[in-house]
Amino acid sequence: MSKTKTTKYDVSEHLRTPEEMAAYLEACIEEANGDAAFIAKALGDIARAKGMSQVARDAGLSRESLYKALSGERSPGFDTVLKVIGALGIGLRAEVAHTKAQQGVPPDRRKKALASR
Repeated sequence: MSKTKTTKYDVSEHLRTPEEMAAYLEACIEEANGDAAFIAKALGDIARAKGMSQVARDAGLSRESLYKALSGERSPGFDTVLKVIGALGIGLRAEVAHTKAQQGVPPDRRKKALASR
């Protein structure tokens, strides 16, 4: 019987298009529960998929500092996050967060409630 060889899964090998990269980051942000290091690790995965040296150049950072910042072991500064997001060609946008009280309320009623504030 032959042995099965396993290898460590590396998500960066599967992020091929900008759309896949953006979707991955969005999913990670939703799962992060405010953990900035988790989001930094996701940005690191995307940067490795795109090429860490190129992302570092485009962000104006050294490759070594970029690896440290996006290792997931610490939370990078917001300025670093913005530089990396820009270098990756990913947009950052804001949307209204829905409170627990608004869940289950139809979107048209939510808009009216927000407009009346």
